[in-house]
Amino acid sequence: MGPLVFFLFPLLGLSFAEISSKIGINYGQLGNNLPSPNSSIELIKSMNAGRVKLYDANPEILNLLSGTNLQVSIMVPNNEISTIASNQAKADEWVRNNVLPYYPQTMIRYLLVGNEVLSYNSSDQDRQMWLDLVPAMTKIKSSLKAQNITNIKVGTPLAMDVLQSTFPPSNSMFRPDISNSVMAPMLRFLNRTNSFMFIDVYPFFPWSSNTTSISLDFALFRGNNNTNYYTDPGSGLIYTNLLDQMLDSLIYAMAKLGYPNIRLLITETGWPNSGDIEQPGANIHNAATYNRNLIHRMVAKPPLGTPARPGVVIPTFIFSLFDENQKTGPGTERHWGLLHADGTPIYDIDLTGKRRSEDHEPLPEANNNSPYKGMVWCVVAKGVNNDELDSALNNLCSSSAGNGTCDALSTGKECYEPVSEILHASYAFSSYWAKFRSHGATCYFNGLAEQTTVDPSHGSCKFPSVTL
Repeated sequence: MGPLVFFLFPLLGLSFAEISSKIGINYGQLGNNLPSPNSSIELIKSMNAGRVKLYDANPEILNLLSGTNLQVSIMVPNNEISTIASNQAKADEWVRNNVLPYYPQTMIRYLLVGNEVLSYNSSDQDRQMWLDLVPAMTKIKSSLKAQNITNIKVGTPLAMDVLQSTFPPSNSMFRPDISNSVMAPMLRFLNRTNSFMFIDVYPFFPWSSNTTSISLDFALFRGNNNTNYYTDPGSGLIYTNLLDQMLDSLIYAMAKLGYPNIRLLITETGWPNSGDIEQPGANIHNAATYNRNLIHRMVAKPPLGTPARPGVVIPTFIFSLFDENQKTGPGTERHWGLLHADGTPIYDIDLTGKRRSEDHEPLPEANNNSPYKGMVWCVVAKGVNNDELDSALNNLCSSSAGNGTCDALSTGKECYEPVSEILHASYAFSSYWAKFRSHGATCYFNGLAEQTTVDPSHGSCKFPSVTL
């Protein structure tokens, strides 16, 4: 490899004066207990956010954002990509229905086509959508241009799994199944339209899956040039935090395809404030530390950039506004919010980055930074609706007939008595989770269940457990 200067990617000839460093917020709505859109927009404004990102083009929300100073990102749903890719009239219709009624009074600045499309790979339809992605982006851009709209950037948010390798950053490259077929034409489009590489980047995930090799301080921006730093052996660049490492891996991968100058925009980043027992580090202390330090870095003047691309503003949206109780999957999925569902803060945060660290409210101690080792059960959560519980128990036991999930609950069997809906449901949840966790089952059951380290077994009734 050449000398160190080869590995720096200054954005020559590009002006960044117009790019605001104000922090944005992802406004998701996958909850049945969230404030109204009107209240939510008022909360976002009161938090001094500079941008808001939606996962659709919700008419009510876009109308509420009219006349505000918030820059707005809207999204084409994944299931509309292929139709738009094959039909310019459909792209024109989408822009006519979802942009023109609100623009320019609502400051739509980003139009994202799909969400993490290249992470879906379970069917031929998924892989066809990969190939349709850039044609859809191109047609949407043409529709905007036909309306003389030039200040809306078109792109698509990608997850870090588009990279085959990320470590060290200088070795990174895109996955071979998308590199030439999808990423090369995408980068050509982004470069031609002076748009961004939109990326969802979460240091929590590589850290939590490798806590012995990656320092928590490195993941939470608490490293420096004296401690908790990493030197890339290929580039000689020094990294003091995991986010920079992940972002630069993307920059190197783009450079290897001939596009070293495409700007980065972080569409999602954050840290979970809670999670399942087997998810270390998901707590309020770490979430607040990550997001506070992130904000300070991203609003710094002059801008910090990354080791491979110093001095550059990276527009950033934090995920997310609220904890969203209807998201499926592991416990962390429902706990990325800055706010509780009632609109109160989960922890003290200043999106402007002006408040000093010592002026924030004290944080609770982190007590789960190390992976838990022991037995875990899945039981009925506190305060659940009895009708929902009864329906879930009946569905689980009838659909699980023949696999043994509910056998011990049959009349006269060891877990039949006492006849308690909560005990029976807890047994069924634990039994199903223990049996099918290796196949992706979680202890969630539509919000009716939660994990516990307290053995709920009683008498001769032994509850199945998961050993971590």
